Amino acid sequence: MARADRLLRLLDLMRRLRPPVTAARLAEELGLSERSIYRDIAALRAAGARIEGEAGYGYTLTEDPALPPQMFDRLEVEAVALGLAEIRAWGDAELAEAAERAMAKIVATLPERVQRQAMHHVLHAYRYFQRPEAPPWMGLLREAAWAEEAVRLAYVDRGGAATERVVYPLGLVFSEDRHQLLAWCCLREGFRRFNLHQIETAAREGLSFRPRRVSLLNEYLGQMGGEERGEPG
Repeated sequence: MARADRLLRLLDLMRRLRPPVTAARLAEELGLSERSIYRDIAALRAAGARIEGEAGYGYTLTEDPALPPQMFDRLEVEAVALGLAEIRAWGDAELAEAAERAMAKIVATLPERVQRQAMHHVLHAYRYFQRPEAPPWMGLLREAAWAEEAVRLAYVDRGGAATERVVYPLGLVFSEDRHQLLAWCCLREGFRRFNLHQIETAAREGLSFRPRRVSLLNEYLGQMGGEERGEPG
């Protein structure tokens, strides 16, 4: 393998693997010796790459505009195009526009040959059922989740009962036929899934639950995984 290709593959691995990544792991992935990895990391640093860490601990790549751009192969381009098309179909207007911008930015960085593959990708997804229109509260809930800020909902359950409750928004789920909010419900003092189309009004409360979102979400997803495996709740 040419040294330039090897250095690009090393950069790609350091972007993808969970940091800090050890020289032993990099050597195993690339089929090289650890000594070669140390030399290549030194060469990348000399070329301007910002790589933190040291031997025996592991390395973390800090992205820098001076680094060579990531290269996509044809299948990776297909995967990106297919995923962004699904986002445009399921998301609200703001999210759909973001997907368009993301695809344009990705295509602009690709070599001409790969640009053509991106513009004429062969993978497409069609759904032969009526997809629900993106609910009006999606953007507000998305921003509140990122800000870790409580939201007050006026909600109508499937039985038609109307309630008002304060929730901690943890994430949004796109299932086959609906959009759902994963949240901690302060009224029920437990995790709940709310169908966005059953929300009548939503307003941010200005009440922060930072920094609990990630731990709450992990706990919720763990419970959901247990339910799917048939484990007792």
